Amino acid sequence: MIEFSRRQQGLLLCSCLALATAIVYWPVHRFEFTNYDDNLYVADNPHLRDGLTLRGLRWALATPLDLWMPVTWSVRLLEYQLFGSNAGAHHLVNVLFHVANTLLLFGVLQRMTGAPWRSALVAGLFALHPLHVEAVAWVTGLKDVLSTCFGLLTIWVYARYVEEFTVRRSRWKVFYGLSLLLYALALMSKPMMVTLPLVMLLLDYWPLGRTDWAKPALARSGLATTERVKVTPAQLLKEKIPHFALAAGACMTTLWAQRAEGPLVSLEKLPLSIRIANALLSYVGYLVKTGWPKGLAVYYPLDANLSSAAASAAGAVLLGLTAAVIWRARRAPWLVTGWFWYLGMLVPVIGLVQAGVVPAMADRYSYVPLVGPFVMLCWSVPGRALERRVARVTAGCVSLAALVTCATLTRTQIGYWRDTETLFRHALSVTKNNWLAHNNLGIALGQAGKLDEAIEHCEQALRIRPGFPEAHYNLGMALGRIGRVDEAIGQYEQALRFKPDFPEAHYSLGNALFTTGNIPEAIAHYQQALRIRPDFAEAHYNLGVALEQIGQVQEAIDHYEQALRIRPGMTVARERLSRLQTTR
Repeated sequence: MIEFSRRQQGLLLCSCLALATAIVYWPVHRFEFTNYDDNLYVADNPHLRDGLTLRGLRWALATPLDLWMPVTWSVRLLEYQLFGSNAGAHHLVNVLFHVANTLLLFGVLQRMTGAPWRSALVAGLFALHPLHVEAVAWVTGLKDVLSTCFGLLTIWVYARYVEEFTVRRSRWKVFYGLSLLLYALALMSKPMMVTLPLVMLLLDYWPLGRTDWAKPALARSGLATTERVKVTPAQLLKEKIPHFALAAGACMTTLWAQRAEGPLVSLEKLPLSIRIANALLSYVGYLVKTGWPKGLAVYYPLDANLSSAAASAAGAVLLGLTAAVIWRARRAPWLVTGWFWYLGMLVPVIGLVQAGVVPAMADRYSYVPLVGPFVMLCWSVPGRALERRVARVTAGCVSLAALVTCATLTRTQIGYWRDTETLFRHALSVTKNNWLAHNNLGIALGQAGKLDEAIEHCEQALRIRPGFPEAHYNLGMALGRIGRVDEAIGQYEQALRFKPDFPEAHYSLGNALFTTGNIPEAIAHYQQALRIRPDFAEAHYNLGVALEQIGQVQEAIDHYEQALRIRPGMTVARERLSRLQTTR
């Protein structure tokens, strides 16, 4: 039998993990952008078109959209610099980060526990589980995989700090400072990592064993020596104060960013009782989907009529699991770390604070939290039970079967992300009353010229959620394209009644009014669209055309120039500007 050194074993496992992940996710290089935020974040984002420039970096630092994440925007700028609007390349960047995260997770666990095979199984489940497809196969999911990359690097460096501090080496300050820097980068990629300091405290308990409550998992390291530095719980908390300060800053920045995009959902619209019930059901729901990943969808609509009995049952299950974990803490400390990792990492996205269009739950939210249950599962197989060859072979076969099953399900789930129409048709097939899926499918069908079907889906979205401004707007767009201009105008007006600061609705209403000859009102709506969104190149151009029609030539020239400053490649604006400047 071939014997491998520990280093060779680690390299072999890393190679297998990277290769398997890359093979499973390779089809995404042929996928398109979807209209589920990919258009807003990437495909139609004018700030990315110049690539990585000083102007672009200033925009990345100053622009919140729904979250303040300047590191993610900076990576986006670099992507555009390298690949332009090549959707397949943007998809592959996500896959690259997912592979890196898989290897980092394996490396972190192996370093802290000295258990390469258990660590590899956790990393394999992380890499290949179908619940993680959304974070990887969705171009907008870059923020999830990027923040996770910096979060795992933070844990890696923190583990090195603990090693240095425990055996009284002088380099501990370097690693401590580096952990703060990497943590800040994680938060600036996506503030999902605000609870990471709590995870670090859990890691202090197990596997690092810095308290008297549990022994270190890695007995061969300096962490297990009698000469190690004793650390009290108060000291461990004090040690994390700078990390908690960064987390608090990220929380305040997130609230600012979400308020900048629109007010938070009030308790009158969505009572706290519904939010708590949904949170309890979601905690259990993610665990159920982990064990039985069926009916996964891009969007799960939030039901405002949740069953109180179901929520109470979910709460009882969570309390029972928590009590069992605490009861087993002495003999199985990894259960404590894994369980509270899961509970804690889901807190930022469990829905107690609502802003914008928030789902009941989302597969991407489980990307990091599921590491906890995977650790619980993989470390719960007793080491003594694996001392016999038959047991080791059986465990290996079961593990391989689980990974192959995950890979097969994941490959199927990836296929639903190939384009918008496929994505939302699948969502409608596995969910009920999914107004967002109807709306976004309607948009895709309208763009594909399937206007009757597009109208049907937009109307269905409005039947499920009356007063949904985006559905009114998209219905108006479809009606306008089949010549029903008066009805389209009515839909745009409805959209603006529910959402007055809707620049696209003002712009499209201006276009419709222009076609009916009502130029003064069209001009007013173009101007309103530009007050809300000054970088709206198409609105500048159409306003210039309208102004030219009523003889305000200089004002028209000004707006053509504005359109070209925002979008230098707008040929129609350049031609009109050139003609006006020649004839003056």
